[in-house]
Amino acid sequence: MKLTGKVWKYGANVDTDAVIPARYLNLSTPQELARHCMEGIDPEFAQKVQPGDIIVATTNFGCGSSREHAPLAIKGAGVSCVIAKTFARIFYRNAINIGLPILECPAAVEGSEAGQTLEIELETGRIRNLDTRQTFHAEPYPEFMMGIIRAGGLIEYTRVGG
Repeated sequence: MKLTGKVWKYGANVDTDAVIPARYLNLSTPQELARHCMEGIDPEFAQKVQPGDIIVATTNFGCGSSREHAPLAIKGAGVSCVIAKTFARIFYRNAINIGLPILECPAAVEGSEAGQTLEIELETGRIRNLDTRQTFHAEPYPEFMMGIIRAGGLIEYTRVGG
């Protein structure tokens, strides 16, 4: 599975309230949530993000509450992948469960800037910055997790007999 998109870069400790402010937790569909994605730290994100774009952040991305709304908003906005040095554990789990690819790769975070284009091969963990021609390597997913992502989330994976 190959993903290509423009980088949206953020710093450390981007919490779930920054991803989707609590006042929108009464919304339930990814499309509704997407209209407010990243509103807590980047009010223009939802209007400017393009399908396939990639969020890159430093450490502890997705910290805060355990709401599944945060990865749903990101996926609903069309983001194809989130790359960070580290993720909050519950965010990591929620993202995989809804089929949002996320990769831990400190070198790719350091080697990319907002507006650059990354190409990601999820099966191998290869991340390539198409602007600088640098290549980075994240730990690839185990096959069962790749199956969940390919299926679009844990529910679909279970439905098709993953």
